[in-house]
Amino acid sequence: MAASNTFGTLFTLTSFGESHGPAIGGVVDGMPAGVLIDEQFLQAELDRRRPGTSELTTQRSEADRVRILSGVFEGVSTGAPIGFVIDNTSQRSADYENMRHVFRPGHADYTYYNKYGIRDHRGGGRSSARETAVRVAGGAFAKMALKTAGITVEAWASQIGTAVREGQGPLTDEMRRQILEARGQGDTLGGIVSCRIDGCPAGLGDPVYGKLSARLASAMLSINAAHGFDYGMGFAGAARRGSEVVDNWEPCAVDPRGIRAVANNSGGIQGGISNGEPIEFRVAFKPVATLLQDVATVDDNGEATVLHARGRHDPCVVPRAIPVVEAMAAMVVLDAWLLNRTSRIVP
Repeated sequence: MAASNTFGTLFTLTSFGESHGPAIGGVVDGMPAGVLIDEQFLQAELDRRRPGTSELTTQRSEADRVRILSGVFEGVSTGAPIGFVIDNTSQRSADYENMRHVFRPGHADYTYYNKYGIRDHRGGGRSSARETAVRVAGGAFAKMALKTAGITVEAWASQIGTAVREGQGPLTDEMRRQILEARGQGDTLGGIVSCRIDGCPAGLGDPVYGKLSARLASAMLSINAAHGFDYGMGFAGAARRGSEVVDNWEPCAVDPRGIRAVANNSGGIQGGISNGEPIEFRVAFKPVATLLQDVATVDDNGEATVLHARGRHDPCVVPRAIPVVEAMAAMVVLDAWLLNRTSRIVP
């Protein structure tokens, strides 16, 4: 079976390219015709994820200029596949030469080598987070379509290392301090990205294996370094009683549904189907596997060795993962919205 490089059911994104190849890119299929395509917004989304923009991220400096090749005419989607490409312009492959025969602990080096019998040691090839630029572009197209339905997606860093914040907003000073401290020590940090989807109608998601929660979890756990997903009360609910977290309904004249949830412990999803409340979830990211310090490992002959990685690496993926989480969520919701239009005949 070929590698799975296509995401989605009706709205799909197929990505291609490697970290140190000439370019990366994608094909979006299933984009509804007639959607206004804002190329400035598309580029702005790529710029949010772009490397080399601050001292908190990798210093690989890529312009990440996206070029649309097809599927758009006079600023409007035509319904045909949208092809786009993003050139790689700042590779430094020599930085990875000492990794040619050495497996980075905790990285995809060993698993890719065992699956395919070959691996691209220059930045990890397809396992590189460079591929997420394509996801952000795909998500930008999805956001443009969702805008017509009044659906918005917003994510933010809620934890980096031991620094925790309540509510939405930019990185706190303590979050920035911990990232810079880890970078100075050749170390890395993990964290949590929280996300909220507003305006999502009730009814999205398909029982039993196509639950909206399951689709979101699958999408989020496909992101590099993502190691956990929960929604609503999440894991915290495991220590509570049902009477403490039940989502009571109450009449509400100002809500188009005529009701609303008193709380939102379900995170906007019940029975795997959206209930019309804001969808809220969190994604946990592990510390980056590539450490800029001595690490014990083995080479491709199984011999013990010590690796001291070189190159430009993120000390924490969370700041640049925020637009990736948004993009994946937008594509999931648009796909579910399109699928829901096939679920019943409405006179």
